[in-house]
Amino acid sequence: MTPSITAVGFNLTEANSDLLNKKLERISYANDLIVDLLVHVKYSKNFAVEATVNFKWGAQAHVSAEDDDYAVAVNKMIDTLDNKVKKEKDKYQQR
Repeated sequence: MTPSITAVGFNLTEANSDLLNKKLERISYANDLIVDLLVHVKYSKNFAVEATVNFKWGAQAHVSAEDDDYAVAVNKMIDTLDNKVKKEKDKYQQR
């Protein structure tokens, strides 16, 4: 899984990109289940981080988080994303 990361309203520095990629390692247990991961970071008064995950069986999960601090917004989004991925993985394994 290679995430596609886009930034709007600010320059995504290498440090910010590295932080996001490091946090995304948290869902690496599902790499074989994920077709693609799209991350969109927007800055307008605060940071809005959105992620869309497409699973190999056709399901899709969309999560988002906002905060004044980039790292906090990323952490909130990753927490929610991790929960969604775990739920989808469990559903898939029960089939």
